[in-house]
Amino acid sequence: MTEHYSGADGVWPSVSAALRPLAKALPEHARAHNRSLILQHLFHAGATSRADLARVTGLNRVTTSDLVGVLLAEGLVTELGTRPEGKVGKPAILVALRTSAFQIVTVDLGTGRSVRGAVVDLGGRSLSEASVAIGGRSGDALISLLTRFARRLVSMATAPVIGAAVAAPGIIDSSGVVLEAPSRGWFDVPLAAILTRALGLPVFVANDANTAVLCEYTFGGADGAGLMVLMVGDGVGSGVMLDGARLRGHSDGAGEIGHVRVVEEGGLECACGRFGCLETVLSVVALERRLAGLDDAAAREALTRVGLLLGIALAPVVSVLNLAEVVLSGPRTLLDGALLEEAERVVRERTMPAIGRNFRIRMAARSEDNILAGAAVLVLSQRLGVS
Repeated sequence: MTEHYSGADGVWPSVSAALRPLAKALPEHARAHNRSLILQHLFHAGATSRADLARVTGLNRVTTSDLVGVLLAEGLVTELGTRPEGKVGKPAILVALRTSAFQIVTVDLGTGRSVRGAVVDLGGRSLSEASVAIGGRSGDALISLLTRFARRLVSMATAPVIGAAVAAPGIIDSSGVVLEAPSRGWFDVPLAAILTRALGLPVFVANDANTAVLCEYTFGGADGAGLMVLMVGDGVGSGVMLDGARLRGHSDGAGEIGHVRVVEEGGLECACGRFGCLETVLSVVALERRLAGLDDAAAREALTRVGLLLGIALAPVVSVLNLAEVVLSGPRTLLDGALLEEAERVVRERTMPAIGRNFRIRMAARSEDNILAGAAVLVLSQRLGVS
């Protein structure tokens, strides 16, 4: 059954189907699914005639025209006028998504000392931003701060807000319950439900690395058939997309590669209580500590060593999942160059040619705001079926 939320300009269906639907659905789900097919095409391809929408979606012209009419009434799309085609007959009228007509509130809770937030349009463009210091808060005190901050962001919006999304550290289930986020003092916290009640808007919550992978998929041009985004910051986490869907795992913990042991002897103690985890060598703090006082040649050698360890950790994951690319999100000065190059070399060396031949590691397309932009995709996919 499809949930609906009342918005300022009407009723919005919550579409929870797989990302980027590509074909017609069963009758009981058809209307929401077909609606998302049209919005999906307009989101990525831009202005399109009704006839072309029918052709690319596989819907008949009557169904397409009816759905476009509904979207026009909702204010989600607009008519741009006719397109000169040089053909006999009535010129086609183009319709386009009104990306500026509605807005989304996004929040990056992260693992740092502040909370960042933004108001973005339906195209993922940031319109205004804000931040607030956490000041050592955790548990309920942090939820109170987050609630006040989210309300502030909503008040900054200049158009109807269709939803909000929070990217947070830890293990988070599909309903937005933070199962475990020790750095924030949260265990089994129904964060999405708490914020939905407080804001009067649908709020979605996901792991920050999972939102980063959505950013690469939607705004970075990545192929979702086999993609990992590796986030390097205070810790190391990753989000994975496989066959066009986010990989969650049986306990919603897929992507916790930062706690794979890569140093067998003399490894440093990790925040998880074990020794030699990838996070102890690849986090920003660990990299900066390793490079302190080194000249350029020694620094390159040290980064190459970390790239070797990263490649060793990645190779079995790349092989088992047949990933096409791994995207690094973090400080370019630390990650791009020797570290990235060595990690890619090691993965190719340790995987069979059919998998490693075309595999690549690259830097994120939007490293500065990929979490906030990815959080916007949470709302787009759940409210409009767009990703």
